[in-house]
Order: sequence, then structure tokens, then C-alpha cells
Amino acid sequence: MSNMKLHGMLRSYQTMLDSNQHQDMTQDEFINILIQSEWEERENKKICRHLRLARFRYGASIEEINFAKNRGLDKTQLMRLADTGFITRKENILITGATGVGKSYLASALGHQACHAGYKTLYFNTQKLFSRLKMLKADGSFSREIGRIEKYDLLILDDFGMAPLDNVARMFLLEIIEDRHGRKSTIIASQLPVAKWYEVIGESTVADAILDRMVHTAHRIELKGDSLRKK
Repeated sequence: MSNMKLHGMLRSYQTMLDSNQHQDMTQDEFINILIQSEWEERENKKICRHLRLARFRYGASIEEINFAKNRGLDKTQLMRLADTGFITRKENILITGATGVGKSYLASALGHQACHAGYKTLYFNTQKLFSRLKMLKADGSFSREIGRIEKYDLLILDDFGMAPLDNVARMFLLEIIEDRHGRKSTIIASQLPVAKWYEVIGESTVADAILDRMVHTAHRIELKGDSLRKK
């Protein structure tokens, strides 16, 4: 078992031998427990790997979200999104609200849910992503990185719209959204209301193309209330 890296099975086997639990089991029960233990071990490792690769900003969870009435957060809507069915359906989520109201935390919590459900997830601060892509464009590895991003089941773009996009960033965003449209899910969190995204993106033809793919069929969450950081 050790040489075959069946660590969950090995640990369960040793525990049952030490406690003599196996003596009261049928062979079928014994084998079932060993296989179940190995499956759980592998699932836990996969979840940990997804969480590590996602590089979340927060260690967030749905259970810790504040559903106070003044936040404008629909608990029914959020719990339906938390079951990760939107990823299966290739749907997007747009989270907006003033600074400090919990947009990044909420996006990260949904990302954690996705990881636990077995979906590969990637989190980026939008400005940092564009800066990284510009550097990769210079050294010739841009296409490989864009291809990598496209393969993730869920992409989270946080702090979108902090500054107007220049022409290079605008085309980066278009390529990312175009590659993922109808194939994968994306969450965008922004301080700006969706109505102002057109101005931030800039050039009208590109803005129309991006917003047409992202906005019209997306789930929207508009957070309200005072900054949670002050509290």
C-alpha cells in the first residue's frame, strides 16, 4: 500500500489492526472501509491542491458571510450560487458595491465552494493580472498563460475598474472573456456599478463585445451598507 501510495487505505488498515476492529467485520465491510478511506484521502488532497493553486486573497467561507438586511444580500440567491451549479451551466457572477462592503470576501467564498466541489479555480486582482500579462507579452509566454487561464473552471477577477483600461489591457480582457464565454464561468467584483463599466473599458466596439458576453445573462449581486472594515 505504501509503495503504491495508497496512504488513506494504509492509515485506515493500520488503525483497524491496532484496535482489532477488523475481527467483527465481514470481508466486504473491511474492503469497503479501506476503499472509502482511500477515496476520502484523495478527495482531500485534490481540494487542498485546488485551494493552493487558486491563490485566494481571503480564506473565506459561505458560513461566515453576514446576511444583515442593510447589506442587500439575498441569502436564497447566494445559497443557490454556493451549490456551484452556475459553474456547471457556464454562468457568470457580477458583484458590485462600495469599498469595504465585502465584495472580495464574497467572491473568495464562492471560489472556496468551487474548490471543495472539485472545480479548478483561479483568483486575480485585475490590475495585477494585466500587469503580469504585459510582462509575459514581452518575453513571449503570453499565449501559454492565456491558454492556462482559459482551462480553469472558475476565474475570479477582483477589483475590476479601479482605473480606466488602456488599449493593451482592453484587448487582454476581451481575449479572456471571449475564450471563456459559454465555456467556463467568471466572477467579476467591482466598486463601480455595472452601468459605468462601459466608460472604464473605453473603446466602444470592444466595450460592447465584452459587456455583451459578460453582463446580460450574469447573476448580479449588489452589496450595500457601510464598510465592514470600519467595524
